[in-house]
Amino acid sequence: MRNFVLTTLLSISTAIAPFAAAAQDNGAEGSPNAVLIRGASIFTGCSPDLLEGQDVYVAGNLISKIGPNLEAPDFATVIEADGHILMPGLIDAHWHGVFAEATIGKLFTTNEGYWNLLAARASKNALMRGFTTLRDTAGPMFDIARATNDGTIVGPRIYPSGPALSQTSGHQDFRLTRDVPATPDKLHSFETSDMFYIADGVPEMLKRVRENLMQGATQIKVMAGGGVTSAYDPIHTIQFTKAEMAAAVEAAENWGTYVLTHAINDAAVNHSLDAGVKSIEHGHTSTRETLQRIKDEGAWLSMQPFLNDDSAPALNEFQQAKYDSVVNGTEFVYTVGKEIGVKFAFGTDVLFSAELAAKQGAILAKLGKWFTPYETLKMATCDNAELLKMSGELNPYKQGPLGVIEEGAYADILLVDGNPLDDLDLVADAAKNFDLIMKDGVIYKNTLN
Repeated sequence: MRNFVLTTLLSISTAIAPFAAAAQDNGAEGSPNAVLIRGASIFTGCSPDLLEGQDVYVAGNLISKIGPNLEAPDFATVIEADGHILMPGLIDAHWHGVFAEATIGKLFTTNEGYWNLLAARASKNALMRGFTTLRDTAGPMFDIARATNDGTIVGPRIYPSGPALSQTSGHQDFRLTRDVPATPDKLHSFETSDMFYIADGVPEMLKRVRENLMQGATQIKVMAGGGVTSAYDPIHTIQFTKAEMAAAVEAAENWGTYVLTHAINDAAVNHSLDAGVKSIEHGHTSTRETLQRIKDEGAWLSMQPFLNDDSAPALNEFQQAKYDSVVNGTEFVYTVGKEIGVKFAFGTDVLFSAELAAKQGAILAKLGKWFTPYETLKMATCDNAELLKMSGELNPYKQGPLGVIEEGAYADILLVDGNPLDDLDLVADAAKNFDLIMKDGVIYKNTLN
């Protein structure tokens, strides 16, 4: 009996090992998955200078060699890429896989099985736009990450935060007023299906953080202030007490990872920094003093180019008023933050619209209003990859670096017909301009052969 129990526990622990990527070839010579790309100019992701006259050889899921006049083994796929820019796959640091293409109506009238189908579709669509890695910043994405890693579904690799943590009446509290008062033994169906967790008080905060880590979260998402799409909280509000926020940070750091916070208003940003938060999401009404503090404390500002344009979400009157206050700060924060030297990350924060999700690349191109094409593309590759490394030992993708073209890096590669360092708008239309999309050494699109 004892041996049976031990065997069963070992099987369970193996099955739920957080998100170890599917077994891959280590990139050794002679791998059956081999691709040689010749003739492209190489944007490494981290340097404005293109590498010329260099071939790229992919073996397994890694970039094995970069050099002139490389020879390919007989079994390799050879791609002639003259006139193209070879660059790293793009990274979206603020993605919501379940919410991206699901309408509010669908979320409230279906269950987790249907949400998974929507998330799988949204994930595949993101990959076909050239996004090979996503940091999912709230939602039931643990199974989607697992299914991607084991090859059950096709999509970018995922860094899941799991359900965001909200106080009662906070930004992620999507219960109806008739659902309260609530008791710990009466969880909402959205909570039991990992859509969000409600935590009030330090013990509840510690418990919810640890439950997320138990399920495989690579970082923790906490709602620190008011939001646009939520029903009960004005933008100006600060959410969670200092003790609650500090408890979340301590619990995450005990596992070697970090907390990211939804913090639009300036007070919520400082509230987050007071607790030791390392990644501020949004921050659209930050003052110069707060932006300087973000820089001085080495935190990241994961902001989105929110404007009242064709990428604005569909909102009701109450939400639109809140969104307008966010839009009003976009120009200032990008301009002053760049001047100060804030570490910006790029993410889209697309919600509730397949049509808007399809503009993922176009949202990236919008950064050209404030940044050069090089600065923009570096942010979506090299810089975002540095942010992802903060997951430390919980990082499930440690075989090689992400977001860069170099020997030993993951083979996440795009071939662009044209030079996005000259014309950033090329990334807005992947269907037209990306002739090769490769993730983990696997070709998902190739129009050159």
